[in-house]
Amino acid sequence: MSHLGVIQALTDHGIQFSHISGTSAGAIAAAFFAAGYAPKEIVQIIRDTKLLTLLRPSLGSTGLISILKARVLIDKYIPHNSFQKLNTQVTIAAVDLGEGRLVYFTDGDLDMAILASCCLPGIFRPIIINNHMYVDGGILNNFPVEPLVGNCDLIIGSSCNHLPVVKEIKSFGNLIDRAAMIAINSSLNVHKSLCDVIIEPHGLGGYGIFDTAAAEEIFMIGYEEGLKTIEGNEKIKEILLEQKGENLI
Repeated sequence: MSHLGVIQALTDHGIQFSHISGTSAGAIAAAFFAAGYAPKEIVQIIRDTKLLTLLRPSLGSTGLISILKARVLIDKYIPHNSFQKLNTQVTIAAVDLGEGRLVYFTDGDLDMAILASCCLPGIFRPIIINNHMYVDGGILNNFPVEPLVGNCDLIIGSSCNHLPVVKEIKSFGNLIDRAAMIAINSSLNVHKSLCDVIIEPHGLGGYGIFDTAAAEEIFMIGYEEGLKTIEGNEKIKEILLEQKGENLI
């Protein structure tokens, strides 16, 4: 949700994207946006979707829940199911659990790549692609900027996992969320250093992974942070001036 707010702020001011790289929630935002949906449309799609109906128990296997049924939702809104037919080049990161390595998907079935990238280990059953088990790319790289390096004029990073200081954890769900965020943020600064601009919305620590009821609030946090960055960042201002000049030619 917050990634979508950031994208909305940037597109509202004329920023055009040649390539988007993402993992987990970032992969969903990237794919749907690159398929031609406006960020606000994607928010509405997610709000209208009853997520729990797309999850089913997977007891006795390598995860508590299977998300494979969610493939139906992706195929409904992106029926061509192709990286090549997207309006913007997209790279999706996932982890090959068997080989213990990070994989960047740029072709093949788009829906399976998205599901693999979102597959939180221990909660969701791994996604099988070509006999390989895949899980959430955030395990090894929650900020997959590397595919953009050398391929873009300006790299803008959207980091929506800011960790506030907390004094108590009230539930098992909060504990899992907190532990996951700490783990995936452990090497974040290394990846951030490869970006020209970083947009990092704060105030997201009070929301959980499945808080779709708060979708608009989370979206607006990203949107407002995006606006602040645009107004205060000289590199973005320079790019916008260049684009205006090109449009006048």
